[in-house]
Amino acid sequence: MRLFLCEKPSQGRDIAAVLGATKRGTGFLQGPDVTVTWAIGHLLEAASPETYGTQFGRPWNISVLPILPAPWQMVVKKETEDQFKTIAKLLKQVDEVVIATDADREGEVIARELLDFCRWRGPVHRLWLSALDEPSIRDALHNIRPGNQTLGLYLAGLGRARADWLTGMNLTRLYTLKGREKGFDGVLSIGRVQTPTLSLVVNRDREIAAFVPKPYWQVKATLQGGNMAFVAQWVPAKMYTDEEKRCVHQAIAQQVAQLCRQAGKAQVIEQEKKREAEAAPLAFSLGTLQQACAKLWDMSPQQVLDTAQSLYETHKATTYPRTDCGFLPASMRDEIPVVLAALVKTDPSLTSLVAGLDTRLVSRIWNDKKITAHHGIIPTKNACDLSKMNDAERHVYELIRRHYLAQFLPLHESDVTRIELSIGGQLFRTAGRVIVVPGWKVLFSATADKKVSAQDEEDNALPALNKGDVCNVTQAEVKDLKTKAPLHFTFDTLIAAMMNAASYVTDLALKKVLKENAGLGTEATRAGIIDTLLKRGYIIIKGRYLRATDVAMDLMDALPGLLKEPGMTALWEQALDEVAAGRMSLDDFMSRQTSWTRQLVSQGMEQNVAIRLPPTPVCPLCGSKTRLRRGEKGTFYSCEKYPTCKGVVNIPDQAKKKPAKSRKPKHN
Repeated sequence: MRLFLCEKPSQGRDIAAVLGATKRGTGFLQGPDVTVTWAIGHLLEAASPETYGTQFGRPWNISVLPILPAPWQMVVKKETEDQFKTIAKLLKQVDEVVIATDADREGEVIARELLDFCRWRGPVHRLWLSALDEPSIRDALHNIRPGNQTLGLYLAGLGRARADWLTGMNLTRLYTLKGREKGFDGVLSIGRVQTPTLSLVVNRDREIAAFVPKPYWQVKATLQGGNMAFVAQWVPAKMYTDEEKRCVHQAIAQQVAQLCRQAGKAQVIEQEKKREAEAAPLAFSLGTLQQACAKLWDMSPQQVLDTAQSLYETHKATTYPRTDCGFLPASMRDEIPVVLAALVKTDPSLTSLVAGLDTRLVSRIWNDKKITAHHGIIPTKNACDLSKMNDAERHVYELIRRHYLAQFLPLHESDVTRIELSIGGQLFRTAGRVIVVPGWKVLFSATADKKVSAQDEEDNALPALNKGDVCNVTQAEVKDLKTKAPLHFTFDTLIAAMMNAASYVTDLALKKVLKENAGLGTEATRAGIIDTLLKRGYIIIKGRYLRATDVAMDLMDALPGLLKEPGMTALWEQALDEVAAGRMSLDDFMSRQTSWTRQLVSQGMEQNVAIRLPPTPVCPLCGSKTRLRRGEKGTFYSCEKYPTCKGVVNIPDQAKKKPAKSRKPKHN
């Protein structure tokens, strides 16, 4: 008897239907020689600190830190205990197990932690699914992998969870207690990924607050040549510019403008015209999808993840969403006709467009060498019902679909002309672009994500000029400009920063060992990290910008540099990749994490934690101060004299703010 262990009931039902397992049991489905059962996310959780000793229970005690579990213990979650018992019983009745959870690090942990806890010693195989439509499930069933191929993901997942636990439990307790010494009554949550992410936001806000605009000047000349007016810009000599090559001498700029008016003529000294081709965008990774949806519709990363998960799991419309890759394997070219047929069946309005596609084109997206654990997010071979999608699902689906269809349209081609001119001995430059082949951009012309429309590009067309030609100068003006502060982070730019944490590292030694794309968190966890920072009141949304609160600012001042350093956390993510690949042992990784935790706790003991107390409403009964408290229905303010005084101030509109479901760990 073979047992398929899935991640959730809906996934179990999809796989059971293909296997012919139709006989219902409590928490499982059975068929000939096969049983399909499921977890409900994690059925186990890390044991609480007091499990390792009563000294680690409440009230928290700073003198017993750090808490370093040895050995690590897991416990069954109370709310899903019945399903755990079902799986434990089934494991005693079967001969082999096929892990059929989501094909990622967290999915591997959900299954294997159960197998380890139940002391399963039989054969283990892996069903690796990229989509949950019936054809994709059948393909995966014909290509079940040996379990040892994905064991490294489990070990890396354990390492991530344990590292998060060490940081979260120890540093949250330490800094909360240090804060209470100074009168702060709340909990100061610290996380291995959460804290350096928050540091990015705090540093950006402070950079903006401290920014002092500096003036600079541009000179633009309007020229007439070949019966066409166009504009060229002065290129100042290095002696007149700052490090960004901007002119910082107003008098010089004014002299150049006057010189242009006096000269009256401009001579072409260099002219270059060449055809430029732009390839279609790749398929989306989760990170790039989150960035695109934030730009287009101000969707939060968590909303995008939830929507992409629904398209994958409920509608069977798109492939696995938690991917860090935008490429597709060459073997999937065989599926192109089936995918396109499914798209037309789903949306008949695509009929003429699909008929005009050239499926023989081989774009850059087809690249086996670029494939990681998963390929990019694309439509499945399954025809779905658009009417059953909500607005967000349809928007995201159409965006994913558009990027796939773009692969079968020509390159976008334009003729770019670059001209250098001399006006009174001063160098001026201009450039123009004329679209020759719209290509794949016809799919994007009506969408908000198109940066420059075809008409805008044509407006930049230049007259036909050759080297030595002379134009008339009809106008010259000096523009008074000022440098601008960087923008506050938005959802899309913060996700981008988390994906490329290496670019924020200033330590040269650390920068040297980091990969260029080293990031904070993973595709699966970044949305949850930002969501956590919002829920904990460390960042707030103003308009479409993310801003750090006073508590976040004060906390960053109190923390040691290593704990806030994005590069250090990105380095740990690299180490987890090494564990997943089998190039580093879990024991080695955890030994380093334990040493790091000891170091951070030791440093923290010496830190002064002074947090500004946020204003709170007064008690409606006695007029005393109130304290923010958390109950089953959300947060509220209650009298500081409770239980003597039972005055309460409710926070309005909490019922409308339902937290999105996710698989994120508790401490990040």
